[in-house]
Amino acid sequence: MDGILIVDKPQGMTSHDVVDFIRKKFALKKVGHAGTLDPMATGVLVVLIGKSTKSSQHFISDDKDYEGELILGSTSDTGDAWGKVEGTGTEVAYTAEEIKAAFDKFEGETQQFPPMYSAIKHKGKKLYELARKGITVEVEPRKISVKNIRILKIGLPAVSFRLTCSKGTYVRQIAIDIGKALGCGAHLSRLIRTRSGKFNISDAVTIDRIKEFSPADLEKALCSI
Repeated sequence: MDGILIVDKPQGMTSHDVVDFIRKKFALKKVGHAGTLDPMATGVLVVLIGKSTKSSQHFISDDKDYEGELILGSTSDTGDAWGKVEGTGTEVAYTAEEIKAAFDKFEGETQQFPPMYSAIKHKGKKLYELARKGITVEVEPRKISVKNIRILKIGLPAVSFRLTCSKGTYVRQIAIDIGKALGCGAHLSRLIRTRSGKFNISDAVTIDRIKEFSPADLEKALCSI
């Protein structure tokens, strides 16, 4: 069986969890994915099956769309709501113009320092493994491209937004950096990937639906390269 399955990843599952579930349920040998989503994040996960796994780098390189929400005046050790959150954001008082100016700083090509809670390796160790031990190390910034970033709604301390970005972009870190730019701190409270390359959330199948699939159902749901 070869092809691409677009999964609407639920909260609480890692991208590896989704791959492992599909591999075991359908007794498949080769299953992979094209672009990790954090456990808190939901949305489009491109799952590659069989010979399609050979094309993983092609799909990983695709631009991606996200919709998210950040909380100003409240920080987290992981950068998102699933970490240790400090502050309530109740004292935040910025104008829409001030918030937009902070967002605009991150549009275009920039250098981003990856968050410590990430799977990037430093001397053979994943950064999140070091972070869990309270160890912080210096990592090299990476060039990213944010094609556009737009504010959808401001209801302080929450700000909803939409963005299109290149591979390797950590949206959690953008939320953190916007908080730093405003001088109040921030963390990501919600994130959904709505598009990865040519695949949209409307193409995605939920895990609950996949649980009901027979092998024939899976084969019908696969997209070709």
